[in-house]
Amino acid sequence: MESISHQANRNINTSTQSTPPSPSRYENQKRRDWNTFCQYLRNHRPPLSLPSCSGAHVLEFLRYLYQFGKTKVHHQNCAFFGLPNPPAPCPCPLRQAWGSLDALIGRLRAAYEENGGPPEANPFGSRAVRLYLREVRDFQAKARGVSYDKKRKRVNRQKTQTLPQTQPPLPLQQQQPHQGQSVMANYSGATV
Repeated sequence: MESISHQANRNINTSTQSTPPSPSRYENQKRRDWNTFCQYLRNHRPPLSLPSCSGAHVLEFLRYLYQFGKTKVHHQNCAFFGLPNPPAPCPCPLRQAWGSLDALIGRLRAAYEENGGPPEANPFGSRAVRLYLREVRDFQAKARGVSYDKKRKRVNRQKTQTLPQTQPPLPLQQQQPHQGQSVMANYSGATV
């Protein structure tokens, strides 16, 4: 009896130690994206090393990937330009969705630094890459009739709690603006 329980304990110990935790879905995707980008650099003519990679090379990579998407992006002269749900098929191309490109750049930016790249020289965070992503986002928003506006922050409820309890809170149109700020600035982020 004692030998059975001793053997069972030995099996439990070996089974828990033999399986290392598997990487998350994000980590797997980041590794695949990094390997794809490194393969792109090796296949580039002339081949590029990672330290010589710039934002311009990242843009070449993004433009290459852009053609392999699954999102219909209408041309400006297409009858369905700006319609979110076109009523019929059209010959406009399929492209990478802006959100997919943005997520890809985020993963590659993290992978670059994890693989020894200095953060200040990260080509995935370059101004040119940010501008390209903004252009893709804006054009796709117009072409597909989809808004990519940032979500608005909720109104801070602490202001209404500081009023005396005998007086009800004022509606938003009647609240006094902060110094140098209009009432609508709370919603749009603009200053007067």
